[in-house]
Amino acid sequence: MEMSRRTVIAGAAAAGVTAATAGTAHAAPAGRGKPVKELFGTLADGTRVYRWSMANGGTRMKVLSYGGIVQSLEIPDRHGRYANVSLGYDDLDAYVAGTTFFGATIGRYGNRIAKGRFTLDGTTHQLSVNDGENSLHGGARGFSTRVFDVEPFTRGTDVGLHLYYTSADGEMGYPGTLRTKVTFTLTRHGDWRIDYRATTDRPTVVNLTNHTYYNLAGEGSGSIHDHELTLRASRYTPTGSGLIPTGELARVAGTPFDFRRAKPIGRDIRAGHPQLITAKGFDHNFVLDKGVTAGPEHAATLRDPESGRTLSIATDQPGVQFYSGNFLDGTLVGPSGRTYRQGDGLCLETQHFPDSPNQPSFPSTVLRPGQVYRTTTVHSFGA
Repeated sequence: MEMSRRTVIAGAAAAGVTAATAGTAHAAPAGRGKPVKELFGTLADGTRVYRWSMANGGTRMKVLSYGGIVQSLEIPDRHGRYANVSLGYDDLDAYVAGTTFFGATIGRYGNRIAKGRFTLDGTTHQLSVNDGENSLHGGARGFSTRVFDVEPFTRGTDVGLHLYYTSADGEMGYPGTLRTKVTFTLTRHGDWRIDYRATTDRPTVVNLTNHTYYNLAGEGSGSIHDHELTLRASRYTPTGSGLIPTGELARVAGTPFDFRRAKPIGRDIRAGHPQLITAKGFDHNFVLDKGVTAGPEHAATLRDPESGRTLSIATDQPGVQFYSGNFLDGTLVGPSGRTYRQGDGLCLETQHFPDSPNQPSFPSTVLRPGQVYRTTTVHSFGA
């Protein structure tokens, strides 16, 4: 039987345990810790990159001004023991050189756009191409490579960070000056809430998301194939060449893509399904049954049976990209000093659908002057 997050926290407090580093025995949950700023590194052009640390409700987080990156996300297991459950690096140079988008804020457009090209109001826009012939996650220098202005806050029982970035007209080929605000909030219950907001001065397309890789057993601990995943999605978007959606909304019933009931990720990952062969695993957009909603609604649940840790995701977005870490190849080393191999982490990216600007039947991602892009995703942790 699983204990609630509050039960774990109360039990640890009653035992009088003290704080310790991630993964050590019986680390006490931090109370509300106001965001603390420290220098993390310096880019080649002299720009300073800062790291912000904050804690609330038993969740501890470290965020970089570079890329709006979640560098560390620590939560307790069923025994109150902490571990960092997000993959990443321990130095700035690795993030700058990396191509995995570990923990990054993604923009202007999360996921792929075919041939890096779309037409809007009769004008064709050519984007930066960085994934074969396609544009991925905003291009070669998307938001994951930009330095955000960061403003800490405390509000009632919440703590958090406002991250600001203005993307100039024409940056990576996108039209319009896009003014973006991303807010990370840790609530008193330990939930991690992301609120995205953007405005533009010219018609453009926007699809913001976060690219944290999760391993609820702890980063560097091995495969996520035993993690149990539930997705409230009866359909998914099959892909063709370059992992671009074909436009079909295919039924998951009777296929390895059926996660409507919890099942281990590894159960069907080697089933020989053509879609799994093409992507080397799961790297697909799941069409949430709820569609676009006025506020966040439950979309996915992830559970590690060994530690008991759980992650529940609620969003107002119509899709979730489930990526099973297929291209981790053992050459990257995390903060634990251990390498990341295929399947050592997974992403659950809440989003509009890939290539929507070229797929008229998909929900629109167009943003026009006078409109405000708003979307919210909430991550709730338990054990």
